[in-house]
Amino acid sequence: MSELPGAGFFANVRQLLGTLLETAQVRLQLLGTELEQEKRRVFSALVLAAVALVCLALALVMLSVVVVLIFWDSYRVFAACALVLLFGTGGAYLLYRAKHKLSAPSGLFEHSLAEMQRDRAKD
Repeated sequence: MSELPGAGFFANVRQLLGTLLETAQVRLQLLGTELEQEKRRVFSALVLAAVALVCLALALVMLSVVVVLIFWDSYRVFAACALVLLFGTGGAYLLYRAKHKLSAPSGLFEHSLAEMQRDRAKD
């Protein structure tokens, strides 16, 4: 009878708080892992996109020079205007697509949310 009647209650509360803190720590670690993965994915995509844009820009400049040189004697102004129209339209379309992609949800934290829903379903 060395145990006080309220000691079991406080031990249970302490154990419950410990479990809650441990669960919160696991969730924060999962969120941190997902943030790190998303950051690496975005950085990798940006590097690849930057290199691709440089290559494409050089190719377009060289294509423009070739087209203007081909039509130098007869239609050089028309060829230059057509290229400006083509590249302007393409650029506007690509900007539209980029804006659309950025406005779409990326699914960030979906694993954390699913884990929390599974925890709630257990209770």
